Amino acid sequence: MITRLSCLLLSFWWSGLCVALSFDEIQRAGVIKVGVYRDFAPYSFIDQGQAQGVDVELARRIADTLEVDLQLRWMIADENLDDDLRNHVWKGHYMGGGVVDLMLRVPYDRQYAYKVDQDGLVINDLVHLFGPYQEERWSLLYDNQQIPKFQTYAVFQYQPVAVEIDTVPDFYMTGAFQGRLREHVHHYVSLGEAVDALAQHKVSAVMGMRAQLQWFRSPLQRYQETVGPSGIGKQHWAIGMAVKDSYRQLAYAVTDIISAMVTSGEMAATYQHYGLTYEAPEHYLGY
Repeated sequence: MITRLSCLLLSFWWSGLCVALSFDEIQRAGVIKVGVYRDFAPYSFIDQGQAQGVDVELARRIADTLEVDLQLRWMIADENLDDDLRNHVWKGHYMGGGVVDLMLRVPYDRQYAYKVDQDGLVINDLVHLFGPYQEERWSLLYDNQQIPKFQTYAVFQYQPVAVEIDTVPDFYMTGAFQGRLREHVHHYVSLGEAVDALAQHKVSAVMGMRAQLQWFRSPLQRYQETVGPSGIGKQHWAIGMAVKDSYRQLAYAVTDIISAMVTSGEMAATYQHYGLTYEAPEHYLGY
């Protein structure tokens, strides 16, 4: 026979699985739920049954410093950041699964964080964006035998270039120079497949996020890297984190951990372990 007390205990246990916890609740429970993106090397991925990647290492470091166990939640990206924040931070997906205490790899932009709707209300008032820990940027990886001296993106009027479908590089390459590059743009489901095409000499270059290009390039030593085009909009941006807006104490504690990692060089060493160039956000310039 299930007593009322049993029902209350069961309800509390279930709510702990489905809702984010405050800093004090995390310490009492002894576990923190951290959201990372699934199949997103070199940031978060599974290799031989083990969770790997920069963001996984960061999540472990946070849990260890807070002296709690880590529970990774593998997130699948939705159509935009608003959807991801709703599904994983403050509300939860309509198909269930609950929300996380802390979400990693969130584009950090103060204008986005405080943007308002037509009535002047803050759109993202239920989440708190904080803790920029990496500067990400668009980059181009090219074959220096097919393009001996890269000077301008106009070269792709004649040379084939690969992009991941439905990404910013895809939209840029198909629309730049009044669409004159379009017929030479090759589309791939993933950036890894695009880099494979480069290795097989099917294309002369690949455009994407720098860290991902560096990760997939690792066996392709002769390929060169250059900066993304000026006309792409934001060439670089900060990557940070998110918590539910009412859980600022957790954000403060995590910010201290991140700051110590950046200023001590531990963050750069974590990126270097995966063969990546680390670029600290402007927030840390001067340290």
